[in-house]
Amino acid sequence: MQDMNIVLASLGGFIFVLGLLSSPIDKSWLSPPLLAFIFGVMLGPEGLGWLAPSSWGNPEHLLEEVARLTLGISLMAIALRLPPSYPLRQWKALGILLGIGMPAMWLISGLLSFWTLPLPLWVALLVGACVCATDPVIASSIVTGGVAKNNLPGGFRHLLSSESGANDGLAYPLVFLPILVLSAETGGVWQEWALKVWLWEVGGSIAIGALLGWLSGRALQWAEARKYLDQPSFMSVTLSLTILVLGVGKLCGTDSILAVFVAGLFFDQVVGGQERSEENNVQEAVNMFFTLPVFVLFGLIAPWGEWLALGWSGLGLVTLILLLRRLPVILALRPWLGPVRQWRIALVMGWFGPIGVSALFYAALSSRHTGNHEVWIVSSLVVLASIVVHGATAAPFAKWYGRVAGRDRGQREDMS
Repeated sequence: MQDMNIVLASLGGFIFVLGLLSSPIDKSWLSPPLLAFIFGVMLGPEGLGWLAPSSWGNPEHLLEEVARLTLGISLMAIALRLPPSYPLRQWKALGILLGIGMPAMWLISGLLSFWTLPLPLWVALLVGACVCATDPVIASSIVTGGVAKNNLPGGFRHLLSSESGANDGLAYPLVFLPILVLSAETGGVWQEWALKVWLWEVGGSIAIGALLGWLSGRALQWAEARKYLDQPSFMSVTLSLTILVLGVGKLCGTDSILAVFVAGLFFDQVVGGQERSEENNVQEAVNMFFTLPVFVLFGLIAPWGEWLALGWSGLGLVTLILLLRRLPVILALRPWLGPVRQWRIALVMGWFGPIGVSALFYAALSSRHTGNHEVWIVSSLVVLASIVVHGATAAPFAKWYGRVAGRDRGQREDMS
């Protein structure tokens, strides 16, 4: 009980202070996820020692469940934030990013892990699968807020949001292929991966998400037509829908993360976008009350000793992954990505593929399924590097692009 009161008091005070300073923080190199991680370290055994997560049970399993809830709520917010039918209008760019870009990022990250660290190939590929997806939680902090909206084009922000929303769920089969190989006692791995993982756990999640999202949207219309729903209740409807889909998807044995994003898209199409005035409130709730606690928990359980034991090899790996996992892939695919075809915005798109909550979720899940703790250690170190580097460069890069784009527009106007 004492720990619970410390958590409530410290977390509530921390979020309150960040809310008061949201504007200067948005313009600085200190991102809210990084501040939350530092705050968690301060509270934990490596800092003041006020909290001991090891006494709460398995801390990695706790982080897995908290990360799953955080991802679900963040994905619902992204689905509501996108313009109507945006994924359908940009199906080609999204298909290339998800069908070509994400597997390439998986292989690049996995092979770099295999080359840099003394890991077996399939363990290295599992690390690559955990960190290949663009994190929707940190990506939301990059594409929302005044700095992003004033400097970055809407096409880029919507494409990055759509990619980060879809690829967290679609990373699921990439993660489970190495898990099945490492855990298999007999043959049939590829058959199980094709039939169970792809057909049911991925395909079933899409069907469940679409059905629940559509039914929820029609139920909302029915309630509004009979004046049963007050306008302020819209956010509670979407949050409860998120929790419903997470629970039903998990009970059915599907990829509940992907199901939430699909449910949000179908729900938004049914309600017709008329509730979009609530977007900022939903996003603010996600950032303050669901994003930050998971990073505080990450700071509490950070495996500092294991990270340091990786030595220069660990530092070299995270450097290579941040530089080579995404940027070369996006630049190579740039001619087929309409919203980011120009090289400057493609450079921004290639750099800002943050690794965060989704990687923590899959790393904890993988460690639980395989019993291999190295997956958690290496993946979580990559997450820390991404929080620091991407968080520190988000505002400067956005302002740089805004200045260059504004100068180019001014030159064109002078020539005309």
